Amino acid sequence: MAIRSVVFDIGETLTSDTRYWADWARWLGVPQHTLSALVGMVVAEGRDNADAIRIARPGIDVAAEWRARQAAGQGDFLDESDLYPDVRPALGRLRAAGLWVGIAGNQNAQVTGLLCGLDLPADAIATSGEWGVSKPSADFFERVLAWAPGEPHEIVYVGDHPANDVAPAARAGLRSAHLRRGPIGLTATAPDAGWTVDSLDQLADLLIGQ
Repeated sequence: MAIRSVVFDIGETLTSDTRYWADWARWLGVPQHTLSALVGMVVAEGRDNADAIRIARPGIDVAAEWRARQAAGQGDFLDESDLYPDVRPALGRLRAAGLWVGIAGNQNAQVTGLLCGLDLPADAIATSGEWGVSKPSADFFERVLAWAPGEPHEIVYVGDHPANDVAPAARAGLRSAHLRRGPIGLTATAPDAGWTVDSLDQLADLLIGQ
């Protein structure tokens, strides 16, 4: 079956979460390695990543604390160092091969502008904050279907998280690729994935010419 569009998740697919958790550790006043260990623990238990923050600071209102960070000028930030090294080459190859490339993940609307500022080889960028729906809801993937060119079987959604990315994409009728990257991508299996890859370069090799 021909592939017309490839849509990428953001965190731990295109960008490393290293800065994100380091910034939270500094804000909370805990060692970075401590917060990282807590993130690993809650991920292994199948819990929300934000539970790591709640363990580090019992009783915290994470959403309110995030707003306080933004008010203090310590909100989201991305630069070239946050991208995984294979991002530009792989996305560039896919576009050069004639595929439409989209980026859509669970981030606030500010991240759209930050990603646009990196001038990535992508045709469109969107976030759950803009759309008002987030993964793994079916509504998010309905937006992807309305946004990316092609019939469902001609669109591939790529992500590291089997439960948030791969399984709901498959339920929506899209094709899906599981990227074994980051703590979730490396430890969880994705039986619904059409492809399982260790890098975006490997994915590009598989998709070009499909």
